[in-house]
Amino acid sequence: MSESPVVVVGAGPVGLAAAAEVAERGLPVVVLERGEHAGAAVTRWHHVRLFSPWSKLVAPAARRLLEPLGWRPPNGEDYPTGDEWARLYLRPLAEALGDRVRFGAEVVGVARRGRDRVVDAGRDAEPLTVHVRTAAGEERVTARAVIDASGTWGSPNPLGGDGLPAIGEQAAGDRITYRIPNAADRYVGKHVVVAGAGHSALTALVAFAGLVERHPSTRVTWLLRRGAAVFGGGDADQLPARGALGSRAKAAVEAGHIAVVPGFRTFAVERDERLTLVSSDGERVEAVDEVVVLTGFRPDLTWLSEIRLALDATLQAPVGLAPLIDPNVHSCGTVPPHGVRELAHPEPNVFLAGMKSYGRAPTFLALTGYEQVRSIAAALAGDREAAERVELVLPETGVCGGTGLFDASPASSGGCCGVQDVSLSAP
Repeated sequence: MSESPVVVVGAGPVGLAAAAEVAERGLPVVVLERGEHAGAAVTRWHHVRLFSPWSKLVAPAARRLLEPLGWRPPNGEDYPTGDEWARLYLRPLAEALGDRVRFGAEVVGVARRGRDRVVDAGRDAEPLTVHVRTAAGEERVTARAVIDASGTWGSPNPLGGDGLPAIGEQAAGDRITYRIPNAADRYVGKHVVVAGAGHSALTALVAFAGLVERHPSTRVTWLLRRGAAVFGGGDADQLPARGALGSRAKAAVEAGHIAVVPGFRTFAVERDERLTLVSSDGERVEAVDEVVVLTGFRPDLTWLSEIRLALDATLQAPVGLAPLIDPNVHSCGTVPPHGVRELAHPEPNVFLAGMKSYGRAPTFLALTGYEQVRSIAAALAGDREAAERVELVLPETGVCGGTGLFDASPASSGGCCGVQDVSLSAP
């Protein structure tokens, strides 16, 4: 196993950062990416501007790899779009890693060689095997460790209020999108429903509010499972662009550009010439032309079925991490830096990192993932002191309360920072 590489799944921001950290430690590493270029998921939301500036989007190990090759970071105070993040940083980083990164390589399974998850005998002596599907066929890659940084982009949460698709949701799929829209012209003069309460939803609402100003015949309805509209930390947010986003959405609601329907958990989607959304309480939102569902994402764990994972029953995050990020408890943004200890599983040398490590919890920052993989790489190299050391201070959101208690008002939800609005931020 000592000659086998560390296999990283996913050539996104955290996966490439993991590869840079592992390579810097002198260990062999292979990144397997099913897309055809680095940041394939990021480029799917190419038109969206991040609320973190460049100074918080470049991993330290990536910078140390890139700068000797002549790469110069963009202005640290600028806020890139998804396209710029991928084009100006992720793709150069993948090029710098060279043949350590393989594209068109989809991971479809991970196991212990010759052992399914039930077998104990001889398990610890066997390496991990990564099952890969490519255009040329199937292959197996032997690995000393696996870092799953594949993200959650491919598994958006449904419109249905119970975590499963609402009745009729799939049949109305041509009228429903689960991503922040780009083509605004499609929505001119229509009745658009936005479902969700996180920063992705706020981003869409701000864009639609501008559309309403330019085309007053356009209607926008905001569906909330919570009992009240909430907008984040505003001026108290240590990421100013994130705070400003909530403030702009609040102003759009107060200006009458957006109608808010709180406490609406979708049960069914009825389709005639237009759509009607029906809540579990029988409330109806009628004459709907388009629905934008921005209710977060969830991890795809199917290809890890033969690996012994210790996941929290609620969040599907590692059990050591879940209490630190549980939205039923807080949303302060003061998640303590964490690494190999909190991300460990019963299966040695298997780690979920990045957005996937958060399971169904929101409010993930790239900085968090960079710290995770720094710690993991140190542990794999045998540097336990560095693996346990904290090297990150996260910016606070300036909000608090138990965001999982969506029937509670901000004033009654308690929390760790005093009474303020609560942000249910999505990735």
